[in-house]
Amino acid sequence: MPPTQKNPEGSVLNPLSQLPAPQHPRMRLYNAEQVLSWQPVVLSGSARPVVYRVQFKYTASEWFEVTPESIGVNCTQITATECDFTVPGLSKGFPMDFNIALRLRAELGELHSPWVTMPWFQHYLNVTVGPPKNIRLTPGEGSLIISFSPPFDVDIATASFSYYVHYWEKAGIQQVKGPFKSNSILLDDLKPFRVYCLRVEAQLFLTKNIIRPGQLSNISCHETTADASTKLQQIILISVGTFSLLLALAGACFFLVLKYRGLVKHWFRTPPSIPSQIEEYLKDPAQPILEALDKNSSPKDDAWDSVSIMIFPEKEQEDVVQTL
Repeated sequence: MPPTQKNPEGSVLNPLSQLPAPQHPRMRLYNAEQVLSWQPVVLSGSARPVVYRVQFKYTASEWFEVTPESIGVNCTQITATECDFTVPGLSKGFPMDFNIALRLRAELGELHSPWVTMPWFQHYLNVTVGPPKNIRLTPGEGSLIISFSPPFDVDIATASFSYYVHYWEKAGIQQVKGPFKSNSILLDDLKPFRVYCLRVEAQLFLTKNIIRPGQLSNISCHETTADASTKLQQIILISVGTFSLLLALAGACFFLVLKYRGLVKHWFRTPPSIPSQIEEYLKDPAQPILEALDKNSSPKDDAWDSVSIMIFPEKEQEDVVQTL
């Protein structure tokens, strides 16, 4: 009969249970994740690796092996030191509103360690709620629109999320708004053209008014746009500024015209032109100048409006003849 042995903690081991038990088992419940992990059992002088077996049970039920048929994944005689019950595409894990118990042991051939039993847990009651996911900020008129996804999916018949927004103007005092049931939140009454920073928190509420607080998201900052009143003020200021500028330019132009009136007259004076008769002569210098002038003279210049006949007495005619 082989002698009895003691484990590292000093308890007596059965001859058929000569392996030490796995140490420091830990159940990770983060969002939808359900992962059991432990420290490996190390044996000196053994060529074969130590394997592990995980079993589970519900309230008032017997123990079941963790197999693909029972839960969707295999945690029977595995060499890994963790059992992930929530593998995407394979298993969603244990129901979140069920009480679950787990136990674990190490095996090597016909040898096995004592079972290590984990405390009962219920996912909703023991989960660590992470921050909301896929946070997007859209600036509005003196506001910010915050949209995001919940940390994980829950059964709305037994649980729901409420959201809180921790926000502050950059280098300002932090404020909190909430709770919000929607995952699209309008954060209004903000100052236009200011940079605001914020973090979002999701809290898990159960039907029995049990609350699981959540972790805060990373800090996100964005600048708000102008609201309606600010836009109206901008339009008024731009209009007044434009009118003032045009008025100043008109006054400056008027002042310059008065100050340099002679120069302006000189700039805008009609240049001297050559008479049309001379211009015709210059085009054809072979033509006599008098004929060119006579040719281009206006018929109106030679037209007579009326003809007057003057009759002198005979004496006056003689005087005129003598004079000639």
